[in-house]
Amino acid sequence: MAVDIIQLPATQRTEFGKGAARRIRRDDKVPAVVYGHGTEPLHITLPGHETQLALRNSNALVEVTVEGGNKTLALPKQVQRDPITGFLEHVDFIIVRRDEKVVVDVTLSFVGEAEPEALVSVDRNEISVEVPVIAIPESIEVSVEGLNVGDQIKAADLKLPADTVYQGEDDDLIVAVNAAPTADQLEEELAEAEAEAGIERDEPEADNGGEASGSKGDSED
Repeated sequence: MAVDIIQLPATQRTEFGKGAARRIRRDDKVPAVVYGHGTEPLHITLPGHETQLALRNSNALVEVTVEGGNKTLALPKQVQRDPITGFLEHVDFIIVRRDEKVVVDVTLSFVGEAEPEALVSVDRNEISVEVPVIAIPESIEVSVEGLNVGDQIKAADLKLPADTVYQGEDDDLIVAVNAAPTADQLEEELAEAEAEAGIERDEPEADNGGEASGSKGDSED
């Protein structure tokens, strides 16, 4: 199934450097560059809000339209965000063609519930696949419904979309199901972790009621 192509209007940049980039961001815009397929890098400015929404999907297929009507189909290659606010600081786009395949990392979406007393351990949250550029999935669903202790899901077990090829080995582990720890095991692990961290637990106070009562009786004799 073909993915939606997100339209992004752009203006060509003629100023460069940190000062120019800061001025662009102050105007709620994003500095970016588009390159690939033997073309000269195209330095552009994108609208901040629209680009932020578009790149919620790390594999968003976008069509950048520069002033004058020049359109370029591209994928985000490198996205720089402010570590505190998460706002976009700069984006590198790689030019793609509609008839080509690309290798991208796709998120795995885990659904369902394993059997009681089973603990699902996820070994990979995303996988690398080769896929047609116009059919990149936003995520790939992995069902853990009804899995029992000792069960595993490997790459060969994944249900991949049509024309999608996993870039790895068939026996690569995706999910392993182990026995859920008991309350005693959890308490023991917590105690060990606290000991390693140098945390000392407060010991419960001894009940000295009877001893105190005896002392009182002695003093009354």
